[in-house]
Amino acid sequence: MIVPSIDLMAGNAVQLIGGKALEIDAGDPRPIAEQFRLAGEIAVIDLDAALSQGHNRGTIHDLLKIARCRVGGGIRTVEDALAWLDAGAHKIILGTAARPEILSQLPRERVIAALDAVDGEVVVDGWRTKTGAGITERMAELRPYVSGFLVTFVEREGRLGGTRMDQVAALVEAAGDARVTIAGGVTTPAEIAELDRLGADAQVGMALYSGRMELGDAIAAPLVSDRPDGLWPTVICDPHGVALGLAYSDAESVRHAVAHQVGAYHSRRRGLWVKGATSGATQRLLAIDLDCDRDALRFTVEQGAPGFCHHDTWTCWGPAAGLPALGRTIAARREAAPAGSYTQRLFNDPELLRAKLLEEAGELADALSAGEGPAAAAWEAADVIYFALVAAAAGGADLRAVEAQLDARALKVRRRKGDAKPTPEPKATP
Repeated sequence: MIVPSIDLMAGNAVQLIGGKALEIDAGDPRPIAEQFRLAGEIAVIDLDAALSQGHNRGTIHDLLKIARCRVGGGIRTVEDALAWLDAGAHKIILGTAARPEILSQLPRERVIAALDAVDGEVVVDGWRTKTGAGITERMAELRPYVSGFLVTFVEREGRLGGTRMDQVAALVEAAGDARVTIAGGVTTPAEIAELDRLGADAQVGMALYSGRMELGDAIAAPLVSDRPDGLWPTVICDPHGVALGLAYSDAESVRHAVAHQVGAYHSRRRGLWVKGATSGATQRLLAIDLDCDRDALRFTVEQGAPGFCHHDTWTCWGPAAGLPALGRTIAARREAAPAGSYTQRLFNDPELLRAKLLEEAGELADALSAGEGPAAAAWEAADVIYFALVAAAAGGADLRAVEAQLDARALKVRRRKGDAKPTPEPKATP
């Protein structure tokens, strides 16, 4: 699959030829990340830090809020690596510092070793220093410590002349269970498809920035179909993972969906179909995922009311349930509540909401202390969750924002002890 790349210099997204000559200055990387995130993880490389001529840390922190990022460039110590992991990087890429004594102190599943090579020889320090080692030699040394290798053919980087496809099969075999990502010269969707067939991903920059390749075509490149019409079944989900319905896609619809960041599909009666164009139940596209067999897609979308189904239900299997449905109900009550709505009363009375939060949390704790069993624990926890979601909505947050916070915390490597805060002494009565 494709891993779109954002290389940073002086705060801007750039593309260099051979790691030296500036070819493209694409400006602000934030809108670029908004589109690239549709493909899944993106690679964010701090060229200034790699070359020891400054850094782009503030910009990278902004990009971490937009997309799932692999962060690399100038990460040379364990402390630097842990700081990026705790900041929300899904993975980190280490080059010069990819040594066993450093890698052994990091979580293997979140570390990629960058093996930049010129004519087969690994180079470090921003591609300026030769090491005398070959790629497979370094793989054998580092394989126990990393979950992936980023192999860059520096002599092909930025030149749009194709990559070293003849070497990929041997590199994938040498990497063992570590996933290989190939960079340097990847120019066409056909190359991405071939790399995927060989068991490797393609990190692509220049071909996307120059317009030689459309991101939608790159995402769809590995897909196959056993259907006579060649269509790809597409499961549409909301951000909570709830399946909304089933549609079909083709190259044109994926291209349109990515270019406009909307839910676009192939209708077997009408051709290109943009969801909500006539009904108003629009979709904002958040991500596209390929399944393990590369013959089906998942579109994650922000679905507009009343829902995906033409029967005006949230899903084609009827109304949604659980916390996502509760969250939408609470949000609707905040906007326009029916007469006598208790939720609206809570919004209008902060002191009541505060009292209920404390009361219900205490009742849950009491039920646990008294050993009242699973049914009581579920009952009291449901009360706590309801009031907590109302409080979050009162503060301007929804369930999706809460889930994003939990996901971000799960990425942290270093954690606080989590001890309870001391109970404040009651204030003396004057």
